[in-house]
Amino acid sequence: MKYRVIDSTRLSDGIRVMIKSVSRTDDEIPIARFLSTDNLLQDPTNHCVPILDIFDDPIDPSLAMLVMKYLRPFDNPELRTIGDVTDFIFQTLEGLCFIHNQGVAHRDCASANIMMDAQLLFPQGHHPVRLGYLEDGLHEAPCLSRQERPVKYYFIDFGLSSRFEENQTPLVLGTKGRDKEPPELDDETPYNPFLLDIFILGNVYLKEFAEKYYGLEFLGPLIDDMLQTEPEDRPTAEIAFRTFQKIQSSLTEPTLRWRLRSRKETAPERVVYDTVAAAREGIYRIKRMIV
Repeated sequence: MKYRVIDSTRLSDGIRVMIKSVSRTDDEIPIARFLSTDNLLQDPTNHCVPILDIFDDPIDPSLAMLVMKYLRPFDNPELRTIGDVTDFIFQTLEGLCFIHNQGVAHRDCASANIMMDAQLLFPQGHHPVRLGYLEDGLHEAPCLSRQERPVKYYFIDFGLSSRFEENQTPLVLGTKGRDKEPPELDDETPYNPFLLDIFILGNVYLKEFAEKYYGLEFLGPLIDDMLQTEPEDRPTAEIAFRTFQKIQSSLTEPTLRWRLRSRKETAPERVVYDTVAAAREGIYRIKRMIV
């Protein structure tokens, strides 16, 4: 069944939410509810979309409605600096560690299923469909940078997820999911879904960042490890997270503030953009000296 998602407004406080229609027999309901229990929501490493309410579909009794925190695509607006990328990787690996520590494998943590709470980026709000515009849908919405207003990233869509008890062997079957590249996907031979998550997230880092921008070569070893053909050769989420933390700690502040340079840029564009970035860095340093 293809699910449906629509934005709405909660009457009690006027905040925008998203409502998703799902089958009542899907594992998504108990898993999503479990990951949104009060004690888990208080954990700052929890990057699972909060489930605010669940109610029956008023028309079809076989469906339920999940009311979730309103989010928008993680790359809208686009990430602009190397620090934006490292923050994204830090949060998503931190979030994957949290999910796995709860005995849950996401199994579909591709880029489309990673979103962000961008409320702080848009001080005047934005339209839920015309994302770059104000609520009226006519005027462009002022947007701040992630350096000014850090965002939080969330995993969504637990429709393919599996939960395991502590003493249960984590093996699954299936080829469903947005990312079709993991080599272990199979309907007959069981595989470890936790190591599948590692491959999928590594592929996000490769395709969304390393292949699109210059200056991210430091991610190469981590991505290579996460994309090992043999699942057993991949790191666990905890090991991948620790490896990345070491990488991140080796980067200087000026490096983190430097702009993302697209591999599609022409030479003249690169000169102009680098000049602007260098001027911006100079202004930043002068302000720091004054303060």
